[in-house]
Amino acid sequence: RLVREFVAQNNTSQIKHVIQILSQEFALSQHPHSRKGGLIGLAACSIALGKDSGLYLKELIEPVLTCFNDADSRLRYYACEALYNIVKVARGSVLPHFNVLFDGLSKLAADPDPNVKSGSELLDRLLKDIVTESNQFDLVGFIPLLRERIYSNNQYARQFIISWILVLESVPDINLLDYLPEILDGLFQILGDNSKEIRKMCEVALGEFLKEIKKNPSSVKFAEMANILVIHCQAADDLIQLTAMCWMREFIQLAGRVMLPYSSGILTAVLPCLSYDDRKKNIKEVANVCNQSLMKLVIPEDDETDEAKQSMALPAEPTSEESLSKPEAASSGESLHCGRSELDMPALNQPLSFPCSSERIQVTLNLDGIVQVLDCHLHDMSSIGMMTRIAVLKWLYHLYIKTPRKMFRHTDSLFPILLRTLSDESDEV
Repeated sequence: RLVREFVAQNNTSQIKHVIQILSQEFALSQHPHSRKGGLIGLAACSIALGKDSGLYLKELIEPVLTCFNDADSRLRYYACEALYNIVKVARGSVLPHFNVLFDGLSKLAADPDPNVKSGSELLDRLLKDIVTESNQFDLVGFIPLLRERIYSNNQYARQFIISWILVLESVPDINLLDYLPEILDGLFQILGDNSKEIRKMCEVALGEFLKEIKKNPSSVKFAEMANILVIHCQAADDLIQLTAMCWMREFIQLAGRVMLPYSSGILTAVLPCLSYDDRKKNIKEVANVCNQSLMKLVIPEDDETDEAKQSMALPAEPTSEESLSKPEAASSGESLHCGRSELDMPALNQPLSFPCSSERIQVTLNLDGIVQVLDCHLHDMSSIGMMTRIAVLKWLYHLYIKTPRKMFRHTDSLFPILLRTLSDESDEV
């Protein structure tokens, strides 16, 4: 009643005074009953304030959140109830305080007391409704907190995180895809949870992301996620491995040569799967597609020596080898970013016809890295399956056809192993 009167008189200093007494002398008191009274009082305050409660949210919310850590579960429940009433009145005005609310809720989601947990679920649903109907959500500010919380090992905390990711994914104004590189690793870890329900939820969330990636590949940060996939393609858990491998297949097909710099990692993950038996037939099939698609990305232009590119850009005297490779380099249509010529160009205001940054990456095929992986598998012929051995040999053949000049450097080390492989127990090998 007091607060209502003060609102009518527009007496802000008295309102602040009432809130301060309720929080300092009651909600944060040493005595549990005073704390309960303070919490009920703060909720009553915000109800009386109505739409004005937005002006006092910091003062109303902070003492309640402190009580979330109370040792007495009844008090944690009261705190939950009080916060529910505060948020219900303030609605969209609570969004600037979203991170502290989320932080408090993620702890209560794992509360050992079932009453507190169900109370926190009501508050959680209310907060989700507010975020869904508002266009004021600060995603940039929220991502660091999400990135930290996604690594929780607690089942309920994981469920809480995934449920929020699903909600944020469903809001048209929120583009979570931009921040996927920050949370993808955590999502794959949750996919390995012991609870069937959580694995299912996580699968749905990852499926939604993959749908979006296929819809707008031009805005996807493929390169930033490539190594995360390489790691999870080698997981011991079948579901994680299959999901990561399916993502890898889409990435290679959608991003093309952007994935080339990661080839040695991809091969390390994919080659062993080619020898899987029927128990892991799905993984084997997807790995096979990844392997074939990756192979197609290697083209004759990858055989140009770096000196050839230099000789085009810098007018130096070409050596005989360089002069041989010059016409080839020119025909590949690569625009080169290394020489003076680009800086001397006069009118820079017209659009430049350089490939965009994602295409610039595509020239760098790390052939030495790929050969090292293949070499490693060849040395280890006895312990790898027949289909993997055949795939390694097909790769070597493919590289000799497409990039003979660069492969020639590796012949000394490969030749003796290939000779040895002639006596492999498999006729096909």
